[in-house]
Amino acid sequence: MLVCDKLSYSYSSHDGEVQALRGLDLQLRSGDFLGIIGHTGSGKSTLLQLMSGLLMPTSGSVCFDGENLRSKAVRRKLFTQVGIAFQYPEYQLFAPTVYDDIAFALRNAGLAASEIEQRVQESMQLMRLDFQHFAPLSPFELSGGEMRRVALAGVIALKPRLLILDEPTAGLDPSGRNQLNAIIAEYHATGATIVLVSHGMDSIARLATRVLVLKDGQTAYLGSQAEVFSHPEELRALNLGVPQATSFAAELQALGLPLPNGILTIEELADAIAALRGHRASDQVPVRASSQTSGQVPSRTASSQLPNKYLDSVRQSKTQAPGGLPCPESAAQTASTTDTGATDGL
Repeated sequence: MLVCDKLSYSYSSHDGEVQALRGLDLQLRSGDFLGIIGHTGSGKSTLLQLMSGLLMPTSGSVCFDGENLRSKAVRRKLFTQVGIAFQYPEYQLFAPTVYDDIAFALRNAGLAASEIEQRVQESMQLMRLDFQHFAPLSPFELSGGEMRRVALAGVIALKPRLLILDEPTAGLDPSGRNQLNAIIAEYHATGATIVLVSHGMDSIARLATRVLVLKDGQTAYLGSQAEVFSHPEELRALNLGVPQATSFAAELQALGLPLPNGILTIEELADAIAALRGHRASDQVPVRASSQTSGQVPSRTASSQLPNKYLDSVRQSKTQAPGGLPCPESAAQTASTTDTGATDGL
């Protein structure tokens, strides 16, 4: 679908020439969900702009469906094929009503009025925005989370085959973040290809099928979530981290619990601990693999919240069950007293 070949980009600043990308190679297949992580200044936003044709490479090439984006004719075709939303897309809202804002790009694309209305309704439904209630409202009367979803609805209304998102959950509270992650997963389930830049390692672990780690404009790691997050020390050296569940599992392993490697989500960690006692802690909570196929992001429950107090109970061995493991009941009790609104990532 999209191929970056020896992609480089540089620009001038008051400190001299800055090399933002250095000979980067990347292939995106149709239906991929690529998560991109990296420290500030690693080249993430530059790469997104090159992938969408907003910037032209200093050297190398970006091809979409085999056609080089250096061609203006090819870039014009991207208008309805590639959608991009930068950080805080609600800052770009301008129309008098929610309907007009979402319909703006559709009208520019020359679609019929009936097709425009249908697409506006569909995108608002995906974004959990009731059409009858929100369509006539001014977008500036809405909450921050609602404005964010209106802005993204305007991008998704074009039904882009490739959706590029730069920190789409930045600034949202835990509820808004989880809701938007679920929406992104649902859109991916329609067959769309998604590129997501995020500092939230938990979001990357839940949503992405592959992860690209950038360091100084070059590829540091590229692989599955399990492959990339199996290098915690190297990621920390890049001022990055690993999902909370991965870090927690490593601490439990260090204390002697025979947990499997590759744990990425709280649900997987809960099941792995419960499996040591012969049953599952989250039989009714889908794990990461099934969430990708269904397009839904699993919701967190008290039984799948494993706070630091549980780790303390392992260390202190105050509530030991047969086999030397803390009782799941005590873990659930500590979960019920712990704030469930933990932030995503670091």
